[in-house]
Amino acid sequence: MDADKTCGRNADSGYVELAVEIFAMLADATRVRLILALREGEMSVNDLAEAVGKPQSAVSQHLAKMRLARMVSTRQEGTRVFYRLENEHARQLVTDAIFQAEHSLGGTPRHHHSTAETENP
Repeated sequence: MDADKTCGRNADSGYVELAVEIFAMLADATRVRLILALREGEMSVNDLAEAVGKPQSAVSQHLAKMRLARMVSTRQEGTRVFYRLENEHARQLVTDAIFQAEHSLGGTPRHHHSTAETENP
């Protein structure tokens, strides 16, 4: 059996529309920055706001949308809420998008220079 067809990766798959929704969710620089910030592990809203240079209220709204899309999940410790990536796929999508952006600049992209750089873009 072809793995691509059983996983829904064919042109007529019902997952295509859902994939478009994921891309729409990632079509926001703040959300991409949040995913990049969360690559190393969980962070509080305050730490994320500082990492992406946005007000806490704006970051909270983005995280709520990302949580509904099941891109992030939470853990509560007292009154603090910590966010983490739900799985590796959002991280990989953002990493691949950054790599594609490097290609659009021409020349040899940074991620082609060494293995160490591709693991930590």
